[in-house]
Amino acid sequence: MSKPLTISGSRSPTSRTTLLLDHVARRLSRAGIDARRPTVRDLPSAELLAGRREHPALHEALGEVEAAVGVIVATPVYKASYTGLLKAFLDLLPQDALAGKTVLPLVTGGSLAHVLTVDYALRPVLSALGARHVVAGRFLLDTSIEPRSGGGARIEPEAERQLFHTVEDFVDQVVPELQRRGLFRTAYTGRTLREHYGLPRPGTRTAPAARPA
Repeated sequence: MSKPLTISGSRSPTSRTTLLLDHVARRLSRAGIDARRPTVRDLPSAELLAGRREHPALHEALGEVEAAVGVIVATPVYKASYTGLLKAFLDLLPQDALAGKTVLPLVTGGSLAHVLTVDYALRPVLSALGARHVVAGRFLLDTSIEPRSGGGARIEPEAERQLFHTVEDFVDQVVPELQRRGLFRTAYTGRTLREHYGLPRPGTRTAPAARPA
């Protein structure tokens, strides 16, 4: 099992952080990159807080991190930092758990006052776990992520464009390793991901939005 892995620090299955991570995973899947999506919030809380790595559920989750080619870590901002749930899980990882891996940090929050959480709270711990490359992360305002009534989320267009460039950087790092392991046989190009994000090709002009009468 060497697929990319997503890790959510959210405690809610319907939070905007969870919706964002699911949105990214679906986009990747359409471009030929399937990501594993274990759920940290469903791990046994007593064992997680006690650090009982030998518990079967925790042992399996930690093993998934070890086997992953790349990791996407997403968290809402609580008290100017990532969540305690995410910290409890990261604390269980071996010191070199992210060695050789590309990692993408994503953060959601209600105010731009939290935008530095990516670089000053989350990035240092990911680097401390030995990540080979922590790509430029992305902070998204909660208001830019709109839950859809039928499931999933709509990302505000400008936030979507910024998110695309961040995910593209992650993909560019991960695909060669997937190809080397024979896990990605499609001829990937940046255009592949761009099309599945619904974005125009570079240099393409888009029609201006119609103004209300």
